[in-house]
Amino acid sequence: MAQRQQRRWGTAVVAGLVAGVCAGAAGCAGPGVGVADDRAADPVETLRRAADALVAAGSSKARTSMEMATGGTRVTIRGEGVYDYRRQLGRLKVVLPQDPAGTTEHRPIMELLAPGALFMKNRGAGVPADKWVRVDTATLSDGNLVTGGATDPYAAAEVLRGTRSATYVGRSELAGTEVRHYRGTADLAVAAKGASEGGRDALGAAAKGFATAQVPFDVYLDDEGRIRKVRHRFSFVNGRQKEAVAVASTTLLYDFGLPVDVRLPASADIYAGRIAEE
Repeated sequence: MAQRQQRRWGTAVVAGLVAGVCAGAAGCAGPGVGVADDRAADPVETLRRAADALVAAGSSKARTSMEMATGGTRVTIRGEGVYDYRRQLGRLKVVLPQDPAGTTEHRPIMELLAPGALFMKNRGAGVPADKWVRVDTATLSDGNLVTGGATDPYAAAEVLRGTRSATYVGRSELAGTEVRHYRGTADLAVAAKGASEGGRDALGAAAKGFATAQVPFDVYLDDEGRIRKVRHRFSFVNGRQKEAVAVASTTLLYDFGLPVDVRLPASADIYAGRIAEE
């Protein structure tokens, strides 16, 4: 019964942050991977090790952007925060776009990311302002790659564990850092098999729930193999409409190794009531 209720919560969250936003807008390489000749490295193996390079780095700041297109309308949700890759814990402040008329300003949603769970505050829809909503990411049809309006930074890296094909595009500069640009396609089912214990079930759910398990991407790695920027293109079908929603999720990582203190809410601070759909 608890699992069924959690699924209902997850559905409401998806509707509120993805379908609700879209509808409102329409009518509303491993550690130390550095080679003298970039072309000598196998791009597929390099990208499959990119998540391990983040664990070696320990932590970073993160900026996220999620663009969704449906019915000829495009909206963008932005986030900013920090992430601890060794503990797989993160904190993001997610900002929803204004309504088309500009009359409604949404409060930022605070999100805590943990293995197998997403916690949200300022969710609205009848949730008390001082309470958190907890969602089991394995019960979400997108594995929380889309639901929260921001892709979990470590999950974004673990998608690359499923890299099927990739090409080395060349060197460029990103925010003053020399990076190597790769372009390829990942398979979410393969990524789930190679993922960490905390991300395996969520990625497995995404492999089954997305319109396709094949995820095109562009990624930029620094000379230590760490992801500096990754952009995934998902095709997501939610419960409110039959047509797939095109989702482009971009994650920027910087300031590696900074102290990060993410604390999950106590059970008394987690809302146990029903979440209304917005």
